[in-house]
Amino acid sequence: MTRGKFIALEGGEGTGKSTQARLLAAALEGRGHKIVITREPGGTEGAEAIRNLLLHPPGKGWGARAEALLFAAARSDHVERLIRPALNEGKWVICDRFVDSSRAYQGGAGGLGDDAIRALHQFGSEGFRPDMTLLIQVPPSEIADRLATRDNGVSDAIGGRDAAYHERVAQAFAALAASEPQNFCVIDGQGNPDTVHQHVMAALEPLLAGDAP
Repeated sequence: MTRGKFIALEGGEGTGKSTQARLLAAALEGRGHKIVITREPGGTEGAEAIRNLLLHPPGKGWGARAEALLFAAARSDHVERLIRPALNEGKWVICDRFVDSSRAYQGGAGGLGDDAIRALHQFGSEGFRPDMTLLIQVPPSEIADRLATRDNGVSDAIGGRDAAYHERVAQAFAALAASEPQNFCVIDGQGNPDTVHQHVMAALEPLLAGDAP
């Protein structure tokens, strides 16, 4: 059986990752592929429990190191119990966030550094990476409007952090993409979802060449 492909969608808050994941799943299903659409943190029963702890933390919340460890633990379970088995069954896995979100949020904006996050990922998930990572970028001014519409004033513990934190996230993502062009395909996230979806499909052409489910 041919191994499936693993595609991660990355970006800051409000860049449209979830919408593009759904559109991509529909397009790939239309080409005859079996699709698993998932998210991080989450995707398995254990990882979803950790997601709730992260986004709705008890007490005063988590320190930076504890937060990074929780993300790594959720990802380890996700990779072991859902992602690898699905790929081995020939399915294509589309994930809303993966390790590069931890690198940008906890490593970059959170100040823990990239080496720490990469070490956690190497231990927890054996350094596992997607076949393609799509980084969706949207200007800050457009993001603010999107979040106001999406959240209606109510955000989770991470999404609700201040604008300076999210600006550091965006800068960290941009720096990662610039320093590792082999790992990222940058997508212009401006415009309507169908236009962005066309950019996504164009970026996936290398994986789709000779497509034969």
